[in-house]
Amino acid sequence: MERTCYNTQLSLDNVGQEVSLVGWVNKRRNLGSLLFIDLRDRSGIIQITVNEGVEVPDVRNEYVISVKGKVAKKDVPNKNLKTGEIEVIASKIEVLSKAKATPMIIADETDALEDLRLKYRYLDLRRPVLQNNLIKRAKIVSIAHDYFDKNGFIEVETPCLTLSTPEGARDYIVPSRITHGAFYALPQSPQLFKQLLMIGGLERYYQIARCFRDEDLRQDRQPEFTQIDLEMSFLDQDQILTIMEGFLKRVFKEVNGVDIKTPLRRMDYAEAVDVYGSDKPDTRFELHLKDVTKVLKASEFNAYKEADCIKALVIPGEAANTSRKVIDNLTIEVKKFGFGGIGVFKCVNGAVESSLLKFLNEAQVKELKEVSGAKDGDLILVLSGKHDQVCFTLGALRSQYARKLGYIKPNTYDLLWVVNFPLFEKDIHDGSYKALHHPFTRPTPETAKYLDSDPSKVLSAAYDIVINGYEAGGGSLRIYDQEMQNKVFNILGFSNEDIVRKFGYFVKAFEYGTPPHGGIAFGLERLSMIICGTDNIRDVIAFPKNLKAACPMSSAPQAVDEAQLLDLGIEIKKE
Repeated sequence: MERTCYNTQLSLDNVGQEVSLVGWVNKRRNLGSLLFIDLRDRSGIIQITVNEGVEVPDVRNEYVISVKGKVAKKDVPNKNLKTGEIEVIASKIEVLSKAKATPMIIADETDALEDLRLKYRYLDLRRPVLQNNLIKRAKIVSIAHDYFDKNGFIEVETPCLTLSTPEGARDYIVPSRITHGAFYALPQSPQLFKQLLMIGGLERYYQIARCFRDEDLRQDRQPEFTQIDLEMSFLDQDQILTIMEGFLKRVFKEVNGVDIKTPLRRMDYAEAVDVYGSDKPDTRFELHLKDVTKVLKASEFNAYKEADCIKALVIPGEAANTSRKVIDNLTIEVKKFGFGGIGVFKCVNGAVESSLLKFLNEAQVKELKEVSGAKDGDLILVLSGKHDQVCFTLGALRSQYARKLGYIKPNTYDLLWVVNFPLFEKDIHDGSYKALHHPFTRPTPETAKYLDSDPSKVLSAAYDIVINGYEAGGGSLRIYDQEMQNKVFNILGFSNEDIVRKFGYFVKAFEYGTPPHGGIAFGLERLSMIICGTDNIRDVIAFPKNLKAACPMSSAPQAVDEAQLLDLGIEIKKE
């Protein structure tokens, strides 16, 4: 079939030209002597006008048609369409494919619930908003190839059938037909292989890598996802971050037309948690956490007297809107984080109202207002307990109030690096350590000395790129010294047998000359989500899973035939 161009490639410059177009019928309006058809293709919509006398077959919504006709200037332009100044006067229309009535509206604003959209994803994908999202995602990948190729990186594919290793989430495992009882794991990331590529001398590697993690899902997670994965040898942290900032600058400029000022600022993990209540702080608005430990620890309230940390979050102008019901909802929210309740102080008419005032004297109430920075009409929320638990809980409330009160301006972007993370997390129950990132992260030179005496003081040479409160990527300098790697393994509780079983081939490679190296991985879906202005990662994936890790369209996962299980040496245990 003949096609002259896409719909939106036509403009007033083409008036008088004969064209051939193809696409879907978006809308049909029959005015008797005139028939109007809105023709939709991947690029957008154009109006087709059919005058009396032109033979027209039965045409309905979502029919696939071809149109021949002449471009004409509209008498009354449609400012809502890119092609709103022109129309095509049809001379011939042919139906290429008929369509049943669709179970959902094919438009940016649809009435369909997400489960229905996912069940009929091939119809959902016709919506311009989803097509534009996938086009932007593809553009990001195109820029990645071009930018990293030009900066001396070599694209290398790493295996998808590999060995199970501890990387923070459960592995998806694949049974071996050849060796019954043995299993491959799908990669959570190409971490070990990309470090081996550095030992192999490639120096600069990148890959658009598929990754798999069997973890609980939420709006910005999927069981299978894609990373723009990179590793570099003989570069320090500043050099790595500079290269990555160049990539981000190109992405924002070429995909969204936004200029990002570089170099990006860097914020210590400790400051991010202490001030913003998050290791991925949204810095587009303030609402900073305030330390009121000294003020309230001197009160008569036992929870404050015994607390390690007491923090306040001031919500401007919300005192009058905080009813008993609101306070009850706040209590329910903080209970999700392990707290029994939250202190609520309302600054109204020059005074402070709270059920906790009986535990505070007048001077303490005055000092609470001064230290927190609260003014008349403001709401003060107070939590006490362990430092990180307090900060992260208030950080969650900070984000909720910012969205509720409209503090976040649309189409704004704020990027920063969060650096100097702790190398280890300490379990509050048994005192054991686990890696905050992964076991191959290098300690900072200044704190590596604490590996032997106090691992909790060791900071990592890790860096996360945070955009609008989302972690869009992260990486670190890697350990390249075998003795230090073994020391970290031991702190994490790995026995020599564990090390050999899980990382034997990896640690053996360290015996043959390992260059200093580091890397990073950008979450392609999360970066695309931010660029596209959505908070749902499924909006930038062609065929995503739902929150139950299932595909409503294909009905995966499903049981398989007994013969397949027998071939793999697997028996399903009956409950």
